[in-house]
Amino acid sequence: MPVTDVITDTENLTMTVIADLAAPVERVWEVYSDPRQLERFWGPPGWPATFTSWDQTVGGRADYTMHGPRGEKAAGTWEFLEIDRPRGFAVIDAFADDDGHPDPDLPSMRMTFTFEQTAEGTRMVNTSHFASAEALEQLIAMGAIEGTTMAMSQMDAVLQDLRDYAQGKGTQVTLLDDVHVRITRLVEGPRELVWRAHNEPDLMKQWLLGPDGWEMTEVAVASEVGQSYRTSWAPVGDTEGEPFGFEGEALLIDAPRRSVQTERMIGMPVETLNDLNLYEEDGATLITLYIEYPDKETRDMILATGMAEGMETSYARLERELLAV
Repeated sequence: MPVTDVITDTENLTMTVIADLAAPVERVWEVYSDPRQLERFWGPPGWPATFTSWDQTVGGRADYTMHGPRGEKAAGTWEFLEIDRPRGFAVIDAFADDDGHPDPDLPSMRMTFTFEQTAEGTRMVNTSHFASAEALEQLIAMGAIEGTTMAMSQMDAVLQDLRDYAQGKGTQVTLLDDVHVRITRLVEGPRELVWRAHNEPDLMKQWLLGPDGWEMTEVAVASEVGQSYRTSWAPVGDTEGEPFGFEGEALLIDAPRRSVQTERMIGMPVETLNDLNLYEEDGATLITLYIEYPDKETRDMILATGMAEGMETSYARLERELLAV
């Protein structure tokens, strides 16, 4: 992950995040100056940001909203204080209410970003200055350190060309913390078709099969928030194994970019939260699946079943059977 250190200084009322990025200063400046690129990593996994206004001039303002996996929203605003292209900038960062006004019940801070060239790329130093020790402690208690670290873990995919970042690497599993996992797979095909392949029963039956020798026997798709879905598989011919399936509810649908569902193996009480995100660049689509487990033991048990290997077989079939047509 890019973050190499997080330093809290209760005497000087600051929190400093240091990240080493494998990109030149000019490229780092670019992603912090383009709201479409910035919103790919500003919110932590499961809470992507959408910038609704952007005026990166001294005295200008940017407004954004982060959307949680269960429909939650958290709004924020930046007021630009200093701009030193491409070496850095400073803003007043504040939580905002539904009307975009700073929320007086939540801490605001002056944030400075500096980008310094290194032998490997760029060192980013982000320092937040607080008005009081209580404000600093409140933000830390809200999970700012963990959230910032996980948000920055998304930057590599933004800084690099998408194919350079993911092509040929297959299905990648990253443990974000004890209960959160990120799974990524680049597929050669447009996002619209990849979305359809995840949501249309006839297409799902062609690729979403896991290892060879299995067939999908039941597909009931949730097309609206609040609806339930159900999928089942069974072995074919001499393939060993017992039929199984999953069920759950749709919590968020933002076609063709994002869907969030709960998931339970049929007959089992354990439930996960599955947050699917699709991003297209130059005709290729990066599939990113964030999974939230109830605890570390469940996470490790499910990953040990060979889940990632089965997903890779399915994704390879997706490219071969649907996207290459």
